[in-house]
Amino acid sequence: MERRSLLCPNCGLLISASEENCPYCGLRAPSARWRRLPVFKLFADPALLVKIVIGVNIGMFALALLLDPRAMGLAFNPLLLLSPSDASLLALGATGTIPIDHYHRFWTLVSAGYLHGGLLHIFFNMAALSQLGSLAAREYGCSRMFIIYTVGGVFGFLISYLAGVSLTIGASAGVCGLVGAVLYFGKSRGGTYGTALYKQVGVWVVIMFVFGFVVPGINNWGHGGGLVSGALLGYLLGYAERKRETAFHKTLAAVCLVATGLILAWAVLTSLYYRFS
Repeated sequence: MERRSLLCPNCGLLISASEENCPYCGLRAPSARWRRLPVFKLFADPALLVKIVIGVNIGMFALALLLDPRAMGLAFNPLLLLSPSDASLLALGATGTIPIDHYHRFWTLVSAGYLHGGLLHIFFNMAALSQLGSLAAREYGCSRMFIIYTVGGVFGFLISYLAGVSLTIGASAGVCGLVGAVLYFGKSRGGTYGTALYKQVGVWVVIMFVFGFVVPGINNWGHGGGLVSGALLGYLLGYAERKRETAFHKTLAAVCLVATGLILAWAVLTSLYYRFS
């Protein structure tokens, strides 16, 4: 039986399947088959998307340990517990001046955000991502949240590369992108809720940068770049109270998701090839 109605992939309202444009949000070709691909449906469930991102981070961390198990950190020092070797991290897509200038691996600006240097490193980053990802998805929408997380991470690593950081990893650049977007939202929205959110997240930022200057090895350039780009993206993309998510946002988020998946797949395949060849 031919379908006579469907839910608009953009606004979710019931429309006729014969509509060339959604009468509510203006989406072109709402009945097109490619709009029903799983990559678009994923952005309808923020909790699932955040869980998948966290799961990919954990998977990449485990693979980094397995690629060079004899070199993993097993010291009593908790900061060094279960630390993948630099060789494993470099093979899987760590970024910085070494991978980019010496090996021309510009794609590592994406892959580095899914690698971590130890158990505590990934634990704190994933805890922050779980909270901030859900918060940003609520205020911006799932698609814009993922755009901010992805582009914020890339821009943070780009700034650290330009600053001369030789080798760097971690989801914190992308997480800082979400922090910047939440800061912009709180400041722009104002009111009791917006002001309280702005002050709370602002305290986190101060603590993060103080910690970054006290503890060696933390990429403050990446954190700062992610923070600034996140605030800028929050302004450019808009948040839910002022602007509904559009088909452009969902398409851009899908591009970020597919590009990230392809880059991580390439990183895994090439690292396994060099490890066992």
